[in-house]
Amino acid sequence: MEAEDVMQEAFLSAFKKIETYKGEVSFGAWLKKIVINRSLDYLKKRKVKFEEVNEKTTQISDSQIETKEIDVQMIKDAIRELPNGYRVVLSLYLIEGYDHDEISQILEISNSSSRTQLLRAKNKLRLILKDKEVFSYN
Repeated sequence: MEAEDVMQEAFLSAFKKIETYKGEVSFGAWLKKIVINRSLDYLKKRKVKFEEVNEKTTQISDSQIETKEIDVQMIKDAIRELPNGYRVVLSLYLIEGYDHDEISQILEISNSSSRTQLLRAKNKLRLILKDKEVFSYN
């Protein structure tokens, strides 16, 4: 319900600011930027912080993982378990299709932090799914 409220507020905001649309980018890109900014504003109000990460992380290589049958709901539930910062970067990258430069601008973090957050999100997601016996490691 919160997501629906944020989305509705974003559309209202876009409608009020429609005269500022100059056609320099597609209308969809302009609207998406408003929705993302409104969503981030909501998260900031809830005191969600996007931390700068400069340390190296370890990565479990994809070749070391054997996948089993998995359903979409299990993945959605696992993504919801991720810390907010990880979940936002993962969603922007994998679901929304943004690249790291765009994510770093949207979240006001460095490009390397975006990459690190994504890497950590993927690793954390793997661990969550492993706990649910979705993955087994070779």
